[in-house]
Amino acid sequence: MSALASGPNRLAIFDCDGTLVDSQANICRAMAEAFAIEKLPEPAAPAVRRVVGLNLTQAVAVLLPDADHDLHVRVGETYKRAFQAMRGAGEVDEPLFPGVAETLRALDADGWLLAVATGKSDRGLHHCLEAHGIHDLFVSLQTADRHPSKPHPSMIVQAMADAGAIPATSVMIGDTSFDIGMGVNAGCATIGVAWGYHTPRELFDEGADFVADRPDQLPDILRLALSARP
Repeated sequence: MSALASGPNRLAIFDCDGTLVDSQANICRAMAEAFAIEKLPEPAAPAVRRVVGLNLTQAVAVLLPDADHDLHVRVGETYKRAFQAMRGAGEVDEPLFPGVAETLRALDADGWLLAVATGKSDRGLHHCLEAHGIHDLFVSLQTADRHPSKPHPSMIVQAMADAGAIPATSVMIGDTSFDIGMGVNAGCATIGVAWGYHTPRELFDEGADFVADRPDQLPDILRLALSARP
C-alpha cells in the first residue's frame, strides 16, 4: 500500500518476541545450550528473559558483563546454531498470544499499516510470521540483521520510510523497555504491553504513553495515542 495523497499513513509497529508471540521457552533453552557448548555456567531464565529484544551480541554482553567482546560474539553465533538446530528438529514453538491475530486483522481492516521491528533474524521472523499465516499483513519487516540493536531508532525510521508514515502518525508497540526506548528515540508514540517480559512500571518509566493489558485493547489505545500527539 502506498502513502495516501491526503497525508502520511498511520503505522503500527510491533515488536515480535513477547509482544506477538510467546517465545521465551525457546530463547531460554537455546541460550542455555549455547552457554553449555561454550562451557559457561547456565544463565538463569529470568535473566535471559530480561534481554529479549536486544541483538544477540548485546544480549550476551548483559549476561556476561565481565567477558570480552569476542566471547560475546562467539556465544551469540553459538546461540544461532542452537536455535536453528531446534527449528530443524521441529522443537521450536512460538505461539501467538491470545487475541493477537484478531487484533492485527482488525487494525488492517481499519486502515492501519503494520510493521515489525524485532531482535529476531530475518530468517527467524519470516518463519514465525509464515507459520501463523500473518506475514502478508505487514508492509515492513525490520530485524537485527540489518540494524543496530534497540533502543536505537534505525528500525522504526526504516519502517516509517517503507510505509509512507512519519513520527506523528506512527506508534511503537512492545513488551520491553528496549522497545519503548526505541520508539521514544524515533519520536513516535509508544504503547507497552503487559503480557510480555518487562513490567508495566518499567515500560512507563521508559516513557510509554500507554500500556495495554490485552491485545483487543490496542485498536482503541492506538487511536488515543495518535490523538494525544502534539
